[in-house]
Amino acid sequence: MARLAAEISLRLSPYWGFCAISMTDTDITEIAKRRRAILDELSDISETPPVLVAVTKTQPDEALEAILLDGQRVFGENRVQEAYEHWEARRESIPDLELRLIGPLQSNKSEDAVRLFDVIETIDRAKLCRELAKAEEKTGLKRTYLIQVNTGEEPQKAGVSPDGVEDLLATAREHGLNVVGLMCIPPVEEPAGPHFALLAKLADKLGLNQLSMGMSADYDLGARFGATHVRVGSALFGARDYSA
Repeated sequence: MARLAAEISLRLSPYWGFCAISMTDTDITEIAKRRRAILDELSDISETPPVLVAVTKTQPDEALEAILLDGQRVFGENRVQEAYEHWEARRESIPDLELRLIGPLQSNKSEDAVRLFDVIETIDRAKLCRELAKAEEKTGLKRTYLIQVNTGEEPQKAGVSPDGVEDLLATAREHGLNVVGLMCIPPVEEPAGPHFALLAKLADKLGLNQLSMGMSADYDLGARFGATHVRVGSALFGARDYSA
C-alpha cells in the first residue's frame, strides 16, 4: 500500500528535500481521478476549456506532491505566507509552475506577493495598485493582474463594485500594471449564473480576455459562461480539515 506513496516522495524530493509521506496510494489515486474527471467535464462543456486552477489552501505537502505528479501546474493560493510555505522551495525545480494569488492582498504584503506569484487576481483598490507598482519597480519583476469584482456588492467581501471597475482599471494601467481580466466570487446565497454573466459583460466591454470565475460548487457553470480559469479546491482534494 505504501509503495506508490514512497515513490512519489522520492521522485519529488528534489523540489523541496526528502521527506517520507503518509498518504496512502488510495488517497493519491483519488486526487488524480478527481482531477481527470474535472478536466474531462470542462472539455465536454467548451471547445476551449478553462484552465483548472488547483486551490491548495490548507493542503498538506502530500496532496501537493500527488497532484504535481499527475501533471497539474497551475495553482491558486489565498494567503501569501502559506503560499511561500508551499511553493518557495519548489519554484526553481518546476519551471512551468504558475502561481495565482486568489485571496485578498494587504498592501504591506505587495512586495512578497510580486516576488512569488505570477498572477495576482485580487486588485480591488487604488492604494493596492500603487503598492504593487512600487513592488514591481523594486524587484524588477513584471506580473499579470486581474481585478476582483464584488458582483453582489457585499459589504463584507473584497472587490470593487461593478460601477468602479473601469476607473480602477484606468488607475492600474496608469501605474503600469498589466491587467488582463476580471475575477469574482458570487454571493453564496444567490445563483451564480447572473454574476458570471455580469463579469463576462464587463470584461467584454473593457477588452479584457481573462475571466476567473467558478469554484468547486459551480466550476461547470463558470465554464458555460466563458470562464478562462476555474478555481477548484475541495472538488479536487476533498473537504478541507481546519482542525490542525
